[in-house]
Amino acid sequence: MIGLIQRVTHANVVVEDKEIAKIDQGILLLLGVEKEDTEENAKNLLDKILNFRIFEDEIGKMNLSLLDITGSLLVVPQFTLPANTQKGTRPSFASAAPPQLGNELFDYFVSIASNKVSKLQTGQFGADMKVSLCNDGPVTFWLKK
Repeated sequence: MIGLIQRVTHANVVVEDKEIAKIDQGILLLLGVEKEDTEENAKNLLDKILNFRIFEDEIGKMNLSLLDITGSLLVVPQFTLPANTQKGTRPSFASAAPPQLGNELFDYFVSIASNKVSKLQTGQFGADMKVSLCNDGPVTFWLKK
């Protein structure tokens, strides 16, 4: 399971000209599911993301987590993250989870996140989404579990 996290001042998701999700300060997570992923991978990645210290403390050091600042989390399914881009100019999605497994693990991830984050929003699995954000810093990290 792959998470591309971005520290944001705000972010939103639009589907068919309708805003379906919006957050203020927090993390925008693009979540990629690989075919070998399990619920255990989801739990481990969520724990890492929620406790990853990317927010500034009172002296300007990245020393606080999303939980420390009671920030928002916007989870967006991103099937292109597991793509293999090593060969040629066309990505291969052979390592990506099939849609059913991807959807199940995305839903599971959101379900367990809802128990830990009070300000949680999501994108829509399988939809053509327009994602807007203001990357704060910019601060972006690629995490894999």
